[in-house]
Amino acid sequence: MNPIQKSDGMNYAPQGKPSPVVKPGEFTFAAAHLDHGHIYGQCNGLLEAGADLKWVYDPDPKKVDAFRAKYPQVKAARSFDEILADATVQLVTAAAVPCERGPIGIRAMAAGKDYFTDKTPFTTLAQLDDAKAAVARTGRKYMVYFSERLHVEAGMYATDLIAGGAIGRVIQVIGLGPHRLGKAGRPAWFFEKARYGGILCDIGSHQFEQFLTYSGATDATVTQAAVGNFANPDKPELEDFGEASLLGDNGSSNYIRVDWFTPDGLSTWGDGRTVVLGTKGYIELRKYVDVARDKAGDQVYIVDDQGERHLNVTGQVGFRFFGQLILDCLNRTEKAMTQAHAFKAAELCLRAQLAARRIA
Repeated sequence: MNPIQKSDGMNYAPQGKPSPVVKPGEFTFAAAHLDHGHIYGQCNGLLEAGADLKWVYDPDPKKVDAFRAKYPQVKAARSFDEILADATVQLVTAAAVPCERGPIGIRAMAAGKDYFTDKTPFTTLAQLDDAKAAVARTGRKYMVYFSERLHVEAGMYATDLIAGGAIGRVIQVIGLGPHRLGKAGRPAWFFEKARYGGILCDIGSHQFEQFLTYSGATDATVTQAAVGNFANPDKPELEDFGEASLLGDNGSSNYIRVDWFTPDGLSTWGDGRTVVLGTKGYIELRKYVDVARDKAGDQVYIVDDQGERHLNVTGQVGFRFFGQLILDCLNRTEKAMTQAHAFKAAELCLRAQLAARRIA
């Protein structure tokens, strides 16, 4: 990982080993609306899985030039409509300003394309309802880049461990998602709540997706939520702290904390951690760093009746989501992620945001 990327969450774009699931020319995609650096992670994952990147579009030519410097094979589209009109494009991936992600996805699906957006996928429940209706109408996919599980080998390793019953029935998931603010390098929309959606809606979306995955819950209710601006009075619409608790429909519970308080002394952009408690043991993930011990991420700690284990799974798991997504698009299956799961994670972050009381 490039050290600049590792320190900067806005441009964190993991790279894995090539693991193609299709031959050249079998799956073509386009990238559009490059407002968040996550677009590079989205494209890396699809390219490593064998997809062909044909087009890029953004209204800002500087963003297009930077993108083409990284992916020189790509053609610059004159408009988003030029991409939508190309019948060879099977999927559009985008990282637009959050409030625009839903409407862009509806346009892509109406043109017969599957859609793969950066998180958070929506900023209002009305956008979610519109996307559900569009999926039903078009039969296309509205998939979401929940990178803090899908593009983290420790997160995917835990997915398999827990699904295999390694810690028994999951009782609780604790998700901690601190991020480095990097205020000077952020675009204007980042500080406008109507555009980014609020902290629980935005970076909290990762945590709710992980709760659903690890707990096996298919629905949940928000039992408490709070947001605050503790240290950024010059940006009154920024929420720099958020927390929420959920109760899953299977009795499992969830607590999340997200914030913009990563100190400059940390070697990475955020000390993201997940603790999953089961009836037969527990797992802790230290995703990006093991503070003051090891600058490498993908640290997995497991405690069960057999003892205590620590694994670093870097390079051992890979990022299978992207290949599964390509095959899902080709075969109309749901192995990478179900549409219901993606939409439920989106709904929970929106409901938590709406329920949040302001504490600072």
